[in-house]
Amino acid sequence: MAPPPPSIIRVIDLETTGQAPPAHGVCEIGWQDVGLGKDGRWELQGEGGNRLVNPGRPIPPLTMAIHHIRDEDVADAPWWHDVARPILDPWPRRVALAAHRASFEEQFCTPSLTRGADWICTWKCALRLWPDSPGFSNQMLRYWRKPEGMVHERGLPAHRAFPDAYVTAYHLRDMLNEASVAQLVQWSKEPGLLPRVRFGPDRGKEWSEIDDDSLAGFLNDRDEDVRHTAQTELARRRGGGPVGRDASEERLLL
Repeated sequence: MAPPPPSIIRVIDLETTGQAPPAHGVCEIGWQDVGLGKDGRWELQGEGGNRLVNPGRPIPPLTMAIHHIRDEDVADAPWWHDVARPILDPWPRRVALAAHRASFEEQFCTPSLTRGADWICTWKCALRLWPDSPGFSNQMLRYWRKPEGMVHERGLPAHRAFPDAYVTAYHLRDMLNEASVAQLVQWSKEPGLLPRVRFGPDRGKEWSEIDDDSLAGFLNDRDEDVRHTAQTELARRRGGGPVGRDASEERLLL
């Protein structure tokens, strides 16, 4: 019998002309694989890579100032639909795709390009697994956690597709060695569960520390992550489940 295909998750990072298609387009894609080794531990696999993409429209100075990709850099690059599928849906198939704040990448990497692949959002999973972090951006986690084995220079410059995918891959590797793929995918499908209040008089407090009146003010917040966290904390107070720090402890039982 043929051996089963390897368990590999592909981390994706995009640089774009703006926040939302179809008004904005992709100008670079980067990737780095994370695979399950024979010893049962997840590690980075392969060299990863990046491709420049012609976004089909001018790159605004505002976004050019972030990633430093110029119109002339992508003038002769291939179009997104010519680049995307071989990277997003390679053979052998990846178990899932991953990105930091994956909802951004998912706007451009549509199910038709990924063949409906599951996504892991390393931002949402970091909220669950590492609630003590002072922040949850890709780079904050990099310098707070200092992942073992990361080559510092390979993760630079920030805000370019391959270096950012490379850094995210180390976060994903460590997450996969703490929790199952199924658990990370499930957390990624839910709104973010915030470990601390982000604004207002209770800013910086854990949700379990604020009083009931303050909590009630967040239950219908416009931000779905805030709303979800407040509703989860209310359920915890009524005996219906954990939130914040307790949630990271509960994962060990899954």
